[in-house]
Amino acid sequence: MQLANKIKQLRIKCGYTQDELAGRLGVSSQAISKWENQITTPDITVLPLLSEVFGVTIDELFDLSIEQKLERIENKLDVEEELTVREFEDIESFLKSQLNQKENARKINYLLAYLYTHRFMSDSKKISKYGREAIRLDPGLRENTQWMINKAEAGSCWDWDISNHTGLIKFYKEVVKENPEVIDPYHHLIWNLIDDNRLDEATEYVNKLKELYSKQKEVHPNNIIVVEAYRAEIELRRHNKKEADKIMEDLSNEYGECDGYFFELAQYYTKSGRYEEAVQLYEDSFSKDKRRPRYSDALLGIIDIYDIMGNTDKEIETYDSLLKLYKEEWKMSDDEATYLDALEKKNKLLNKNK
Repeated sequence: MQLANKIKQLRIKCGYTQDELAGRLGVSSQAISKWENQITTPDITVLPLLSEVFGVTIDELFDLSIEQKLERIENKLDVEEELTVREFEDIESFLKSQLNQKENARKINYLLAYLYTHRFMSDSKKISKYGREAIRLDPGLRENTQWMINKAEAGSCWDWDISNHTGLIKFYKEVVKENPEVIDPYHHLIWNLIDDNRLDEATEYVNKLKELYSKQKEVHPNNIIVVEAYRAEIELRRHNKKEADKIMEDLSNEYGECDGYFFELAQYYTKSGRYEEAVQLYEDSFSKDKRRPRYSDALLGIIDIYDIMGNTDKEIETYDSLLKLYKEEWKMSDDEATYLDALEKKNKLLNKNK
């Protein structure tokens, strides 16, 4: 249905004359007539008010296909740092109403998970902000503030019954069993097994992952590097540092010029507390990365290391490189959430140095 017909249909449904609708929108009745007769279209700035007057979403003013609506929702979640209550409820309601659609079932379930994650990530920043301030005001606070911050920032917990990943491991084992040829779930399973020190099981799945890669016609070097990095991490967890070091050193003979090798070795050195060496390796990984735009992981790793080392000047310098990456390669605008977050953290460091 064209926008002109939609406006007319909604106006009649709401019981408005053209004059009444014009009065609510602050435009002339002639403008309404021209919209409905397809002579002109409403200015984009009028659409939010038009949707409010009719009690519908902006998307509902247009005759979009389900696929187009899903695409618009995903783009909105990608770009917006925070949704209004109305926006969240509209998206949630629409997605839930489409759950019976088999054709788009995977996308709809994914977007519902993304929607709730988006709200959690947005809310987690507020949890951290106000929770930290509460603790600063009363360090001996015995309420659940520390627990809330821990959840918001994925912090560690001493209690094994809370910190273990048994449920997630069980889920990914089921996924792998049902889809033995699909690679991605193996990685998630291995990460959680290693984190829970279930090292024999982790080794079993690392070997299965290696077999899957060996069946491929072309295996990207970074895939082999990651598998070997898993093996090294497992040996490190077994306190077999000599064997772990050997695995990473052996990789350099064949993959020493790959950006993926430098990145994984940097991660390995960081976990071993070898921070200065890790910084150099992260820098090498970033400079050798031929992708455009390059990922920010290496720079973020360097920032965290300098934070641990207390080297504020170097941390600020790396934030400059990160902001340059966002601007030049990711083409981010000055008001984009990710760019603003990095800029805010850099400015806090600058103020701290004064």
